[in-house]
Parts: sequence; C-alpha cells; structure tokens
Amino acid sequence: MLITLYLIGITAEAMTGALAAGRLKMDLFGVVMIASVTAFGGGSVRDILLGHYPLTWIAHPEYLLLTTLAALVATWIAPYMSRLRNLFLALDALGLMAFTVIGAQVALGMELGAPVAALAGLITGMFGGVIRDLLCNRVPLVFQKELYAVVSLGAAVLYLALLHWLVPEWLAVLVTVVSGFSVRLLAIRFGWHLPRFEYNVPDA
Repeated sequence: MLITLYLIGITAEAMTGALAAGRLKMDLFGVVMIASVTAFGGGSVRDILLGHYPLTWIAHPEYLLLTTLAALVATWIAPYMSRLRNLFLALDALGLMAFTVIGAQVALGMELGAPVAALAGLITGMFGGVIRDLLCNRVPLVFQKELYAVVSLGAAVLYLALLHWLVPEWLAVLVTVVSGFSVRLLAIRFGWHLPRFEYNVPDA
C-alpha cells in the first residue's frame, strides 16, 4: 500500500513542481528538473542527513522516468488544471502521508530513536516543496498556507505512538494515512493555519 501511495505522491509532487516552473516560463529541462527535485528532494535530504544510501532515485532510476513523464503531462494538461485542483490537492495530501510514514520507517529501520524518526518523516514530507519554492525564488508555501508541516509531524508522531502501543504495522499505517489525509483536507477546506508573526519595521 505504501509503495502505491509513494508512487502517487511523487507523481503529484512532480506535477506541482512542473507547474511552478511553468509560472516562471522555464524551458522543458528546467520543468523536469524542478519536478524531480520536488518529488525526491525530501527523501534525498533525509537520506543524506541519516547516512542512508543509496538515495531512492539512485536505487530506483525508473522513478525518474515516472517523474519526467508526470512533468511533461503537466505541461500538456496545464490549461485544465483549475478544474483538477481538488484532485491534485487530494493526491498531494496522500503523497504527504506516504512520504511521512516512509521517512519514519527509514529512521526506525536504522534503529534510530523516535524523535529522529518523527523528524525524518517531517523532512521527507515537506522538504521537496521547500526546495522547489527556494529554486523558484519564493518563500516556501509550507510556511505560509494551510497546515502542512504540522500535519506531517503530527502524522509521524501518531504512527510512532501506534507502533509503541504494539498496534500491527499495517493498521498503524492505515490509521496514520487516513487521519493525516483527513486533517490535511479539513485544513484546506477551512483554511486552518498556525498563528502568523508579522513584523513591520516602522518608518524612520
């Protein structure tokens, strides 16, 4: 199940990356690069920090073909994206949950503690979007809009707590994905976000 969700996630992330590149009128090489960085950035940052090798896209180069195709498809269907917005938000939420759980699993597989596993899940879930936005010269959206990083961190903590309570792993994954997915969609629907800090420098 997680592999299926992961493939859905990297496909959706690649397409959002391609659209971000399109807003800046990048050429097709730039579109594919931004798409791939968005899809694999979080997992790559996690693996480098944890010393977990080979990186996913190196171990499975066929995933690069998938993200490339997703990026190209995004350029073709871009005129219709406004109609598909809700679908992509749902796919992105599913991908976020898959990335989060997989990140936590990688850390646990390396016999690292629960705090590191929770952070590994968070990094996997959000850093692809962070890198995408930095390359596109804008403040990362995950720090501005509806609850995103907090949902990822909360899902990672929930997953680890369920494992600690000896819940079967398949059930822990299912509960985590359904719970995190639901909270993310509710955050989008009702515009939930953390309190924002605004500092205006007074005129001299």
